[in-house]
Amino acid sequence: MAIEAAKLGGIRAVLFDLDGTLVDTAPDLGHALNLQRARHGLLSLADDVIRPQASHGARGLLEVGFGLQPEAPSFARMREEFLQLYAENICRHSRPFPGILELLAELDARALKWGVVTNKPACFTEPLMSVLDLAERAACIVSGDTCPQPKPHPAPMFAAADLCGATPGQCLYLGDAERDIQAARAATMPALVAAWGYLDASDQPLAWGAHAIIRQPAETLDYLTP
Repeated sequence: MAIEAAKLGGIRAVLFDLDGTLVDTAPDLGHALNLQRARHGLLSLADDVIRPQASHGARGLLEVGFGLQPEAPSFARMREEFLQLYAENICRHSRPFPGILELLAELDARALKWGVVTNKPACFTEPLMSVLDLAERAACIVSGDTCPQPKPHPAPMFAAADLCGATPGQCLYLGDAERDIQAARAATMPALVAAWGYLDASDQPLAWGAHAIIRQPAETLDYLTP
């Protein structure tokens, strides 16, 4: 289902969205949401109900879990409660997606830098990356509050490229949400849609304008020149 199969020349760094691309965090996000639902006298939701919202952070999870929109009077309080529960359970079951560690090893072997650009706040991103033994290996970790504007603004993409000592055009970004591709395109950075992530039935990744859609991490290498 590639939009364009041409290889990308001159890539010096590969950047990843975190939730739904590099790491499968849905089990712990769902656990926190169900703990919160239990506090409010509600039954647990199934994984397949929660999983498509895992890339959308507290906003998406509170909508699916409680029908709350950000303008709701109780949203801020519920958001803080959810984030506290998540912080207490941040890496019970979260793991890199199958094939990710092998891809990172190959990027290291090719002397290509790699890093993370996520909208997840640093107070969650940094502990998670550390527990998974990825923090020290990453050339950059740009969190949702690293820059004044998160994705889909291009500022985080520019920051990551700079930290990698590369131009945006020398970086390849992988993400599973439309805002990931929007941010990359705004920064003139080539991007791949990670189809193993948290896409739901309403997503239309073919219309996002990515360089290609890939089904497993190893396919990233197909778009890099040796």
